[in-house]
Amino acid sequence: MIIAERKPFAEIKAALEPYEKILIVGCGTCVAVCLAGGEKEVGLLASQIKLARGQNGKPVKVGEITVERQCDREFMQPLSDAVADYEIVLSTACGAGVQFLAAMPEMKPVIPALNTTFIGVNEEAGFYTERCRACHNCYLGTTGGICPVTMCPKGLLNGPCGGNLKGKCEVNPDNDCAWCAIYERLDRQGRLDLIDPILPLHPHARTTTPGAIIHPAYKRRYGGHE
Repeated sequence: MIIAERKPFAEIKAALEPYEKILIVGCGTCVAVCLAGGEKEVGLLASQIKLARGQNGKPVKVGEITVERQCDREFMQPLSDAVADYEIVLSTACGAGVQFLAAMPEMKPVIPALNTTFIGVNEEAGFYTERCRACHNCYLGTTGGICPVTMCPKGLLNGPCGGNLKGKCEVNPDNDCAWCAIYERLDRQGRLDLIDPILPLHPHARTTTPGAIIHPAYKRRYGGHE
């Protein structure tokens, strides 16, 4: 899932300073799971904004609404009517959701309440780790399910650098060396032969941004976008 964290409140407060009617729009998927932008977090942020404005003697109208996904047009319809009474929209979605929301024709200006950090996993309650960089060329089938692009700070594709020590990373000794972990896992699985072939240079041309993908079943419908 996409992991995000809330921006410092001082930054949010400063961005909202010129406005008296604020709508906070939450997202009920990834950012809700990582406790950054779901319905509960929207409520807490609304209360914080009202309290801060009240202390400064500047009353403010703060609306709250949370949709299932801000990155999916299917769930955006409730926002069309909700935004009419507000001057500014504060989105607690990831960067993709903020941009999608801001592109709606009837939308007011949109500012982000979160910083999007990485694609990760939920290790434990409140503990998230990065696992994928969406690099467009997945190596997990030959590296034992451990991503060298993400888990190695140097993104090495063909074995470890010369700096690892006792299985630890040269860049961050608190982390295991990704390639040592790959070797150990493949060894346990009896698949060390997968390390022998030399992987070609990573095809960075495929990561040219902004990217777009059309599912094969919809090629005829969206062929003009290719």
